[in-house]
Amino acid sequence: MTVLQVLQATTTYFKKHSVESPRLNAEHLLAQVLGRKRIDLYLEFERVLTDPELAPLRALVKRRGEGEPLQHLLGTVEFCGHVFLCDKRAMVPRPETEQLVEFLKSEIRNPKSKILDVGTGSGVIALSLAIEFPEAEIVAVDISDDALALANENATKLKLTHRVRFRKSNLFEHAEGTFDLIVANLPYVSIEDREMLSREVLHDPEIAVFADTHGDELVLELIAQAPSRLRPGGLLALEVGIDQGDPLFSTLAEKNYRDIYSKTDYSSVTRFLFARYG
Repeated sequence: MTVLQVLQATTTYFKKHSVESPRLNAEHLLAQVLGRKRIDLYLEFERVLTDPELAPLRALVKRRGEGEPLQHLLGTVEFCGHVFLCDKRAMVPRPETEQLVEFLKSEIRNPKSKILDVGTGSGVIALSLAIEFPEAEIVAVDISDDALALANENATKLKLTHRVRFRKSNLFEHAEGTFDLIVANLPYVSIEDREMLSREVLHDPEIAVFADTHGDELVLELIAQAPSRLRPGGLLALEVGIDQGDPLFSTLAEKNYRDIYSKTDYSSVTRFLFARYG
């Protein structure tokens, strides 16, 4: 089979197995197997592939058809223009979280800000901000040893081990001091909504996806604790779940935060909350 025929057959297979963006997935996996950039495939459509080249592709295609995330199969994910390691130890970074980072770039007024990333996962938020603000002091915490190991590997890959300090912590438990910015993308899915999630999301670590019965428990706990960790006028930035934006907006007001506002994601869902304290 030629490169083009393999792409067409794989795309058809992915469509039958309800894989989103089937052609794009096929291109990424074939490029991975051949050690090429995806764009290079278009220059090799007529090239005939050998059995040794096709064998690893068949295995990857089967796993993708069964719902394993593309990023796990590739071992990497692109986030805010940089390539991060990605595997089952932490949640696959979502496009919405890229939006959050972009919003923060315009909100951070002091290039030497002290920043805390709570629930850092693979470290993409903390490391992206470290690249953007080379003078900032950044601490990132997570309760998962596996996620922290992955985050440290990403810091090493990006040569940022001296810029971001990763610590194991349940919210603020082991995060010392006060901060100009606290950003958090915490688990916000109710355990009762498990059956509504996609196959891909169910490959993420449960500890990174599910909160409790309502889904907002960890976010509420963070909102309650954050005032003592924010410097005067410090900013709290949150990524939250569907239908959580308005209730949490009210909670922030009840807890005496000020300058509270929200922003929507690409799907026009109220996904991000920002508030200052003191």
